[in-house]
Amino acid sequence: MRHFIDGQDWLTVVQLPAYAPELNPVEGIWSLLRRGYTTNVAFTSSDHLICTVRHGLRKIQYRPTLLDGCLAETGLALHPA
Repeated sequence: MRHFIDGQDWLTVVQLPAYAPELNPVEGIWSLLRRGYTTNVAFTSSDHLICTVRHGLRKIQYRPTLLDGCLAETGLALHPA
């Protein structure tokens, strides 16, 4: 891979840490789910867990300020194409 990358003058590769939650807005969304929708729940089955997570994601989806907050926490910005 390094040989390929070195042969491409237009390509810039940045090595990121293996685990960098501060660079990943999805970590903020999982945090919202853990703190709000899955807290103190004894899941009775995998279907129960899946249903609860989907419900939480659906609720978060309709609150754009929460999503904006997860993105802002990373310091990254969206640049629409």
